[in-house]
Formats: sequence, C-alpha cells, structure tokens
Amino acid sequence: MKKKLIAITMAALMAASMTACGGKEEAPETAAKETETKATEAGSEAESKEETEAAESEAAGGVLVMATNAEFPPYEYHEGQEIVGIDVDIAKAIAAELGMELEIEDVAFDSIIPEITSGKADIGLAGITVTEDRKGSVDFSDTYAKASQMIIVKEDSEIAGPEDLKGVVVGVQLGTTGDLYVSDLEADGTTVERYNKGFEAVQALSQGKIDAVVIDGEPAKTFVSETEGLKMLDEAFTEEEYAIAVKKGNTELLDKVNAALASLEEKGTLDEIIGNYIKAE
Repeated sequence: MKKKLIAITMAALMAASMTACGGKEEAPETAAKETETKATEAGSEAESKEETEAAESEAAGGVLVMATNAEFPPYEYHEGQEIVGIDVDIAKAIAAELGMELEIEDVAFDSIIPEITSGKADIGLAGITVTEDRKGSVDFSDTYAKASQMIIVKEDSEIAGPEDLKGVVVGVQLGTTGDLYVSDLEADGTTVERYNKGFEAVQALSQGKIDAVVIDGEPAKTFVSETEGLKMLDEAFTEEEYAIAVKKGNTELLDKVNAALASLEEKGTLDEIIGNYIKAE
C-alpha cells in the first residue's frame, strides 16, 4: 500500500513537472508571434508613410522630363555642353509654373513619341507638328507656335516651288512632317533621302548628292545662312502648328501644361522667349 502511494505521488509530480515544462515552451512561440505581428504592423505603417510622402512630393512638384532632339535651331540645339533654344526655354517656364524641375533627354527625333508612350519622358518638345497620325499615339497641348515647311535648294537650281519637287531627289529629317509630306510625292517619282539630322540633309545638298531639302522654316534660315551657295525658296511647302506631346490619356498633366501655356501667353512670356531667338524681319 505504501509503495503504491509513493508511486502515485511520483506520477503526480512527474505530470506536474511536464505541464510546467510545456508552459515554458509555449512562451517563446507566443513572443515570436507577437514580434512578427508588431513587425508586420510596423512595415505596413512604414509603407503607408512612404506612399503618403511620395504622393505629397508629387503634388508639390517633382521632376518634369522633356524629350527633345537638339538638332533643330533655334528651337533646340547645343551651345557647348548645354541644350538651349525656344522649346527649352518654354519647357523651363512651364516647369516653373508647375513648381517642378526640368530634366532634358536628347534623343533621335523619331524616338520622342516612343519615349513618351513608354513613360520615360513626360512631355515632348522639338518643333513637333500636330498631325492625325501622331494624335493616334499621343495627346497634344494647345498650339504654342506656328511654322512652315520650307524648301532649300542650290542658288543655281531650277526648282522654284513645291510643284518642281516631283521627280527629283529630296532630303528630309527622318520622322519629321517634312518626311511625312514629301513621302506623298514618291508616287509622282520623287526620291526621298532620309537623314537622322537636318544638317546632314543640308550637307548632302551642298555636296550635290540631292536636289532639295524640305525642313522647318527657322532651321532652314539658320542652315542657309551658315552654308554658302544655298537659298530658301519664298513659297512654303506646307503651313503647320507646333504643340507639346503628352502621353495619351494623361489628362491631368495635359490640363496643367495647357494652364501653364495660357499663363505664359497672358504674361507675354511666350512672345518674349520666341523673340529672343527669332527677330522680326
């Protein structure tokens, strides 16, 4: 009987000991779960804070990325290591109106719209003419300048106007409206030579490799003044308007750009910028 009682007592003590041990093992697991929960909550709070700060930063301004092709004086061109010109000054003025910092990306002209559609750039300024084809890829701001596609020929050329471009060799800058409009003449036997830069087309004309160049009026004046033996015809090939390209559907940015343009026009800033580069004749 005494042995039995001792055995029962020992069994009870062992059970109590095991229960106590089990209680101690659960404590670290519970603590770990509590730590994990707190970490998750802290992470969510940090993420929420970052999102809020990002939204506040965006609302306050940020960086406005402009895609351009700095081979188009006086609208955009290189002056030493700096890109300057009408479009650059207008973009800077727009960025200032929006409380943003302007960043310029210099790319090939026919890469500007892809830069915008891919989201790499916010706006495109490069003497870009509004066309139905381009409107299928991007949205355009209100017009900020009017221009003409002009014809450059050698001084002794027999080409006197647009009608004389049929059946000859015409140089254009790839992807420009000059390229677009002159391409329509290919059905009439015109050969179109496309160049990555406008001055390359003018150089080819000067060297006698082509018969004429079709390019925007202001760059045409610059190229003719800098290249001996060339002239610009009086009659324009086409009349057109320049606007700012924005990613299709980004109405928020488009509205801001249009509001900035309206403000700059009202204050006379647009005329002042253009007047700094293009003198009245």
